[in-house]
Amino acid sequence: MSNAPHFDIDVASFWADPYPDLARMRTQAPIAFVPQLGSTVFVRRDDIFSEEKRTDVFSSHQPAGLMNTLMGHNMMRKDGAAHMSERAAMFPSVSPRTVRDVWRGQFQAHAERILEELAPRGGADLCKAFALPLSAECLKDITGLVNMRFEDMDAWSQAMIDGIANYAGNKDVEARCHAATAGIDAAIDDMIPVVTKHPNHSILSVLLAAGMPIESVRANVKLAISGGQNEPRDAIAGTIWALLTHPDQLALVREKGAKWIDAFEEYARWIAPIGMSPRRVAKPWRYRGVDFEPEDRVFFMFGSANRDEACFDDADRFDLTRDTQKSIAFGAGPHYCAGAFASRAIVADVALPGIFTRLRRLQLDDREPVRIGGWAFRGLLNLPVKWDA
Repeated sequence: MSNAPHFDIDVASFWADPYPDLARMRTQAPIAFVPQLGSTVFVRRDDIFSEEKRTDVFSSHQPAGLMNTLMGHNMMRKDGAAHMSERAAMFPSVSPRTVRDVWRGQFQAHAERILEELAPRGGADLCKAFALPLSAECLKDITGLVNMRFEDMDAWSQAMIDGIANYAGNKDVEARCHAATAGIDAAIDDMIPVVTKHPNHSILSVLLAAGMPIESVRANVKLAISGGQNEPRDAIAGTIWALLTHPDQLALVREKGAKWIDAFEEYARWIAPIGMSPRRVAKPWRYRGVDFEPEDRVFFMFGSANRDEACFDDADRFDLTRDTQKSIAFGAGPHYCAGAFASRAIVADVALPGIFTRLRRLQLDDREPVRIGGWAFRGLLNLPVKWDA
């Protein structure tokens, strides 16, 4: 381990609300070894922004890491030319032009269908009734796995997320992750002859057309599912909740000319759905008085960086007028989220305007409290609301 000062946390409390501990770390120990996580964590935005780019030191290549062992060796766990070649192969599927010309219309059709079924009900848990199915249906199109049920897309994504954050080594969590990856492999096998005969813009189709080895295709499709379901899902539900609990901010969009993308970007800063990215130390390194040794594990805490007082005034406040340019919710270096353009389209172009237009007098249902949790991945667990049917 590094010689960084130790900072102890209560794991359950950190999962429920990591921000108080992260704020203390930013002040007392901005680079700290957290025994309960078995890792040295970076919590200040500028440190993360700088050091995430040093892939020769803080490497994404983690042969023994949970993502590699459970999901296969994907581009997120590669650096340099190996990473860029696979990223370039996937880009035609998730480029801004493809999102605009191909996917956005399909995203809109999914949202309209879901809202048409939902509107007469007058109340629902929008996590389960809207955010989950919309994110999953969009991701089915993007990945090319349209043979899956949206329920399986979400469940398998969550199982993989739980698996790659399973630093405590829970065997049940690991088993669910293995079952999920097996299900995805079966879905891929079913769709390969379809997209081979009828090529399209999906990730599966473009990766096969690029001649990528099948094991890398599988690993990268799983990567897209692991992050591509929970991030839009949690951002949809979370931004709706943030706007309902901050009516002055919602009024900025409805009456003052603010845009839905402003709400999405500020929510992703305020509560980053992907709150952490792990790295392996590749060579001896010294930074800000801390000595790192090869094979040390480092966590870049995006969720902390986006509330760094040095970069954001009143950082714990949800504020659509804020300049979010320094936000690193999607990463800061060569591993910047490849699906960022698609995520923005799903949430800001489709989900938010759709839900607030279609469901009149939308409000929280105070008969059930909203629950939120997580630190590596953070999001709402429920969103009970009601509206005029």
